[in-house]
Parts: sequence; C-alpha cells; structure tokens
Amino acid sequence: MAADGIGAAMKRREDDRFLKGIGQYTDDINERNQTYCYFLRSSVAHARIDKLDTSRAASAPGVVAVLTAEDFKDVGGVPCGWQVTGKDGPMVEPKHPILAEGKVRHVGDPIAAVIAESLREAKDAAELIDLELTELPAVVDMRKALEGGGEPVHSEAENNLCFDWELGDEAAVNEAFARAHHVTKIDLVNNRQVANAIEPRAAIGIYDAGRDEHTLITTSQNPHVIRLLMGAFVLGIPEHKLRVYAPDVGGGFGSKIYHYAEEAAVTFAAKKIGRPVKWTAERTESFMSDAQGRDHVTHAEMAFDENGKAIALRCDTLANMGAYLSTFAPCIPTWLHGTLLAGQYTTPAIYTNVKAVFTNTVPVDAYRGAGRPEATYILERLMSKAARELGMDQAEIRRRNFIQPEQFPYQTPVAVEYDTGDYEASLNAAMELADYAGFEQRRAEAAARGKLRGIGVSSYIEACGIAPSNLVGALGARAGLYEAATVRVNPTGSVSVFTGSHSHGQGHETTFTQVVADRLGVPADNVEIVHGDTDRVPFGMGTYGSRSLAVGGTAVVNALNKVIEKGKKIAAHLLEASEGDIEFSDGVYRVKGTDKEKAFGEVALAAYVPHQFPLDEMEPGLEETAFYDPKNFTFPAGTYICEVEIEPRTGETKIVNFVAADDFGNIVNPMIVEGQVHGGLAQGIGQAMLEHAVYDENGQLMTGSLMDYVMPRADDVPSFKITTTSTPCTHNPLGVKGCGEAGAIGAPPAVINAICDALRDYGVDHIDMPATPEKVWRAIQAGRPAAAAE
Repeated sequence: MAADGIGAAMKRREDDRFLKGIGQYTDDINERNQTYCYFLRSSVAHARIDKLDTSRAASAPGVVAVLTAEDFKDVGGVPCGWQVTGKDGPMVEPKHPILAEGKVRHVGDPIAAVIAESLREAKDAAELIDLELTELPAVVDMRKALEGGGEPVHSEAENNLCFDWELGDEAAVNEAFARAHHVTKIDLVNNRQVANAIEPRAAIGIYDAGRDEHTLITTSQNPHVIRLLMGAFVLGIPEHKLRVYAPDVGGGFGSKIYHYAEEAAVTFAAKKIGRPVKWTAERTESFMSDAQGRDHVTHAEMAFDENGKAIALRCDTLANMGAYLSTFAPCIPTWLHGTLLAGQYTTPAIYTNVKAVFTNTVPVDAYRGAGRPEATYILERLMSKAARELGMDQAEIRRRNFIQPEQFPYQTPVAVEYDTGDYEASLNAAMELADYAGFEQRRAEAAARGKLRGIGVSSYIEACGIAPSNLVGALGARAGLYEAATVRVNPTGSVSVFTGSHSHGQGHETTFTQVVADRLGVPADNVEIVHGDTDRVPFGMGTYGSRSLAVGGTAVVNALNKVIEKGKKIAAHLLEASEGDIEFSDGVYRVKGTDKEKAFGEVALAAYVPHQFPLDEMEPGLEETAFYDPKNFTFPAGTYICEVEIEPRTGETKIVNFVAADDFGNIVNPMIVEGQVHGGLAQGIGQAMLEHAVYDENGQLMTGSLMDYVMPRADDVPSFKITTTSTPCTHNPLGVKGCGEAGAIGAPPAVINAICDALRDYGVDHIDMPATPEKVWRAIQAGRPAAAAE
C-alpha cells in the first residue's frame, strides 16, 4: 500500500490551514464598499402583522436601506425541493416568503432586513422600526395542532396537516399481529435537535452592474443547488449570471444543505443598493433560523413468534415540519425513515403511517442521519425491550433476526434492496471488544459499590448516497442526485480535480487526493482538489447523506478512467505501439511484454505539446469529465454496545464503555473514518443524554443559546473502542459505503438501551431522550416501590 494511496492513514492536508487559523471562511471575506445586514426577527411564535413602519429606521444614521416583504413581492418564496404525495393527494405546500408577509409563524421569522454602513448601525436602526403585532395562539404540540380549533399555521393546511403518508402492507401486518406469540409496544419521542455548527451561517451578496452578474458567497454544503433554487425559483437570475461560492465551511451536519431566505435577501439587496451586502448569524440567531432536526412522536409495535422471530412491525409517527417546509424536509420522515424500518432484520411485514404537521416552531430538515436515526431508534428500542419481555439476551434476539449473508441482495418489505452485508460479523466484533460475556460480573461489582450498571446493544443500518435519480424522482425529489467531476491533467503531470461534492470538514481534499494518487500513480503533493465554486466546478449536488465518496468519489474515478484511456492513445503514439498493447499501472504506460514505457508525466506533457500528434485522430489535452448516477444507495451497518453506570442518588449517568463495530465497505483513509465515527458518536450521545430544543406552550424557544442547550463536552463522552468489518459495496468501483452519519444513528438507542437495562429493577422499560440526571433520578424514584418489592 502506498503511503498516500487508498487504505493509507494519510494525515489531512486541509488541517494545516485550519489548525493555523489561516483558512478562509465566509465571515473572513470582506468586499470593498461593503454594507452589513441585520434581520429584525419575530419575538413571538404566531402573530398578525398590523403595522410595519420602517421610515424612522430608514433615516437613521448609516442606514442604506430597509427591506420588507413589499420589496420582495415580485420574487418567489423559499422553495421546497421534495414533493410528497400522501394518502389523500399531494402535500400542502404553503409559500415560504423571504420576509414575513402579513403574519409571523415562529420565533425568529425574519420581518425586515436593515442594511447599513456598519452592523451596529443596522442593529440600532432595527429598534426604530414601528412594528405592531396581534399575537395569535401558537401550536407547538403536534397532537394539539392536528386537533385544530385555533387559527392554523397556514390557512391552506386544514388542522395543520401537511400530509398523511403510508408505506408497507397494512393488511399483511394486521394478519401477522393477529397470530403473534408476543407483541412489544413502545411510545417514544425522538427529541428535536439544533445542529450548532462551529461556524454560524453567513452570506455575502455582490452585484456587478457592468456585467449584470451576481455573486453569493455563502456557508453552503451544496453551492450548485443553491444557485439552481435561487436562480430558478426565487430571484429569477439566469444561472450564467449567478455565481455561488462556498469557501471553507465550519461544519454543517445537514443544516447548511438548504437554501435559506437570508441568502436570497442579501443577493437581492446587493443589486438594489449597488453595493455588497454581508450578513453573519449570531449564535442565538442560528438557534432561531437554522433548520432543526428530528422531532418525531411515535407509537410502534412489533410482533414476534414463539421463537423470538419478528413477524411484523407497525408504526404511527407524527413528524414536526415546523412553520414552513424546508428544502428536503418532507422526505426525511417518509422516504429516509420509512424505508429503513426493516433495519438489519428479516421482518416480513412492515407498515408505517406518518402524519407531517405544521407548528409554530423553527422549520426542521435533515440533521446528521436524517430519518435513519429515527427509524433505528424505533427498531432498536423495540428489540431490546422485546428481549427483556421475552427473557432473551439483547444480542441473541438480534442474532436470531439478522438477514444472513447468503440472502443478499435482500429486498425489504419497505421498498429498498440491500446489496451486501454481514451483520453477525459486526455483532460478534462488538461483543468481543466490549467483553460482553463479562458484563454480569461488572454489574455485580458496580452494585457492590452502590451503582447501577447497564448494557445496551444497537444494530443499525443506514442508506447513504441517495440515488438513483430516476428512483428519487419518482419518490418526489425535484432534482437529480448524481455527482460530477472533472480531472484536468496539467502539462507537467500535476492533477487538478474539480468536484461537485463539497467539503465542510470531512477531509475531501485528502480522501479524493488518495483516490487520484492511487489510480494515476502520482504523488499526493501533485494533486489539487477544487470544490465549492459554481464558476469552477461542474454541476454537482454537494455533500450530505454520506454521499461524497460513494457518489462524488465514483465520478472522480470514472473521470480518471477516461484520462487513463486517453493517455493510452497518447502513449501508443509515443511508443509506436498498438493502443491495445498499452497497459497502465503505478504511474507508467508500458507496452505489454517489452521494456518500452513512458511515465505518466511524459504522456501528460506530450498531450499539451502535440508536435507529432495525428491530430485528425486525436485531440490535444488531457482533461475529462464524468457524471455518475448510482444504481442504488449504499448500506453501511454495524453494532454499537454501550455500558453505563448510574449513581442512583442523583441520576448521574456515566458511559463507562462504548464500542462501535461498523461495516463501511472498503475504507480509503482509516484515520478519517475513525474521526467521522468519533464525531457521529459524540453527536448521538449528545442527543441521547444532553441535547433538546425545548419550546414552551407559546412557541418560545427555551433553549435558544448555548447557556441553555447542552452540547456534549469532552468529559461527556468516553474514549471509544472502534473496529470495522467489511462487505464492499457491490455497485460502485471503490466498494465504499459511507461513514459520516453512522455514529449519530447507532448511538442513541445503544445509550438508552443501556440506561433502561441499568434501571430494570426499578420497572423502567423506557426513558425518553435526553436522559438527563433529573429524568433518570425521577424514574428511579418512581420505580422504588417496584424495586423494594423484588
């Protein structure tokens, strides 16, 4: 294995600038003659706008312009990129205006944009806006929202229902439940999350009057999609007149996938005032304006036969959409959730019903994992609860229900076909690393110290690299989900790769470089990765859903293959041989069976100095582009085992051991994969034990700052034990699957299963996330009579 090829733990190239503080983020960029934008946002969750007088603000010192909905009357609203068709027809899709029109629908809804010479002047002027609101009753609880009775969030959504969607064979499920030996039931909440990227969202709008061209610099995970949405559906700017550039981006976790109103506002305003307009979100502003994640309320039941084999699953879920439909929001509780309810198991009959509900809360959308954590949480809580009710071991009930290696490809009853996997291998690896067999001894030792110890198992699966385009199009996607790459070999043999994928912290500049170095046999230092600029890279769909390497990387491979083939033609000419006799390996073109050869660099130079080329047969240059549309998702899977210890007097819970055994297929850079798993686990543990976006009954976000919303710190997470197994993906040439979201998907049920196991003597069979010390303590207090009776 080369030190910089596929499989090498090559250090991240981009970290040099990140660690030295010399990266370039959107807020680092300042344009000549720049102005600053501040958004006046609603302080209440639901209200009618009776008066909006901006005259005093407009004449305040330093103010250049004050924009309201009236200024945007001729442009479109923020578009939704996914149409879901429910049982009763298409979803209700109300307009999402750039600035509030007549009503505000959540705390943080932008009402006016104040543009001034300085941010301070913009903020001061915003206080001079004469705003009169008539507050309306807010709906936060989804069940109450569906009951109706008050003024709906949107008049066109009766009883606040966006869509009522189902998947699976309900009749077959009912038949299976009727003959079940045992049924396990559970009611659970998948708590709402705030993404909290290190870098808040920011945007700079620039207009070049001489060329009639717009530029948007923004913190986006997919610049081309933003250009498409804003150009085609909001501002009507032709694509060749609109450049979207996303430089270094300090994390996204899904929240920077979407097109936001602020991006359209600064782009629009830049032309209106003829000057660059910059906006950077403050942290609390991010809490109120970035798309949030999760927020499901579910009742689920699983039917088993007398051998502990699952024979049916049914779920009823309420999914919170918030006040508006964000870009991909409708597909999260439907196609990214319902289709993963088979998990790793052979459950033959599955039915799920999802009601999506508008409420007076911040819109939700994909957050690390997106629908798959919600599905996994349901399944893995059911499995461990069923094991306890059936008197079985948590690992054994999973082993008994696993899809077996010889059953792949495996068609699930909920639409997707898994290509490959070996779930028992991951389970075995995790159990060995966790010393699962020795747990009861550790439980007894902890009990002797007055502590409650529990162990939890979670066997997750996810669907990554959302695809193919014809399938997702049939399911409601309003865009294709392919990826593109251009490989440009420069005359001296260095290589520039232009990828439609976009890095916001994952290490693409390193991983993609390794793929190129491995395929072309060139040093990693000779490879440049370019991304994030619609003026430079081919049209691509960006980065989310762990698609970068499986989809974007395959586009790179396909472009490399074209380069290699073109190089064979050139080498054949240089070596005076037949093209069919040329072979390429380790950076050298050779004539088979001879010592005649040309290095890759020599061929590259010849491509651009074609003095002796047969130009009627072959073009000069060495540059190729490939688009790749996958045949299927990839399906990473694995087993996580969490061990906790609880102080019963306080409810304080400590994770004392956490093991992750993942199957990501082939691995390009094991160090980066390990880092991705660490990050995902921290996020999953954060959801399970700490994080929760809490709204009061009036729609006020009670956890609207980092003083109130608890993110995991270093001492909240343990030192993880990580291992991998491998069943390579069968439909991409790298054999990779995707690793970015696994930790966030598998960790929450592992943690909660462990806590419930620790509290088993207190009659606790479920505890909702986040399992805070107070919540655990209350569960212990409520269960003391049961424990005393034992």
